[in-house]
Amino acid sequence: MYILDDGIRLNAYLDMPAGNPQKCPLVIVIHGFTGHSEERHITAAARTFNELGYAALRVDMYGHGKSEGTFRDHNLYKWLNNAMTVIDYARKLDFVTDIYLCGHSQGGMTVMLAAALKHDVIKGILPLSPATMIPELARRGELLGLKFDPEHIPDELDAWDGRKLGGDYARVAQTIRVEEAVARYHGPVLLVHGDADEAVPIEESIRAAKAYDNARLVVIPGDTHCYDHHLELVLGAIREWMPKVKQ
Repeated sequence: MYILDDGIRLNAYLDMPAGNPQKCPLVIVIHGFTGHSEERHITAAARTFNELGYAALRVDMYGHGKSEGTFRDHNLYKWLNNAMTVIDYARKLDFVTDIYLCGHSQGGMTVMLAAALKHDVIKGILPLSPATMIPELARRGELLGLKFDPEHIPDELDAWDGRKLGGDYARVAQTIRVEEAVARYHGPVLLVHGDADEAVPIEESIRAAKAYDNARLVVIPGDTHCYDHHLELVLGAIREWMPKVKQ
């Protein structure tokens, strides 16, 4: 299925819980930078939501997976607009009772930003290894392992795997204030982070957990950014947290 956002088709997968209930809550699940909706940790999270009686709507964001747009031209504004469009789409589905957001890495930061803007309709959020350091790194000129003059951003940045990223990605990131988004959302938050994360320091989630009004942080010992070793502990944290929030 596709969800249309300003003429761009976003590829999406709707996973329903057993029995296809007439009414149930829904979790929008968003992958990370260079990722897609069929990654192991994304599909595992969606299955866990289904087991708990929630529908899961997995979405490929702009320039990723099977969605339209190019990787080079994606930026956080485009992803944030994607997220708000998907939330509006979910609100129009007849079976949906409540809406939650779950995102990994850049997707984790995206759901934090989207929840701030749609705080009146989002029941809870689950940022997984959220890459909240991206804006500050962009302001310092240290994005993607590269150093550049933050006042004179090049038109193109090297990502990896031979891919290029437009300079507007850094320009957009410099304007984002994650701390302001955190202050605007007062609903329940589950943060999950591996303490051996090679891409996003665990301190990012520790800081966010302290800043949110109602947050729980689950640390996955010895695990990586994509939970290569203990994904079952991530899913266990979701299984424990979600029923408490639903009450």
